[in-house]
Amino acid sequence: MTNRAATLLDAYRDKGLKIATAESCTGGLVAALLTEISGSSSVMERGFVTYSNEAKIELIGVPAELIAAHGAVSEPVARAMAEGALAHSRADVAVGITGVAGPTGGTATKPVGLVHFGLARKGAATIHLERRYGDLGREIVRRRAVEDALALLEQAVR
Repeated sequence: MTNRAATLLDAYRDKGLKIATAESCTGGLVAALLTEISGSSSVMERGFVTYSNEAKIELIGVPAELIAAHGAVSEPVARAMAEGALAHSRADVAVGITGVAGPTGGTATKPVGLVHFGLARKGAATIHLERRYGDLGREIVRRRAVEDALALLEQAVR
């Protein structure tokens, strides 16, 4: 994945764009992957690890009412996370990730492996992606979520 991340950073650098992340279930893995690469500071503007609901509210401005109405693992919250990361940074593109990595925390309507993504770009509509990876184990769910976040960021720079 490091080569993929390096290619992504090059594409953003070539266009003069910066990235922000707002991560819950991935706990900063997307930001960590990107910042493993030397020179990433020219692209990676900042990352928010908003694991708790309070962090989502306080750090990136996700409305508490939105979390109360839909739950933290939901399309509206993923969109709000991406939009909040964009609004609270100097980035041009932001990805938000919220989900149930497991092995606990799943419900009938929000099972383990459910992950919602938001991708916000200046001057464009926010994109949503939902994945249901299944109960494959915490590490695999988180790794797949990182891969899908990279795919969204790749899509945004094309």
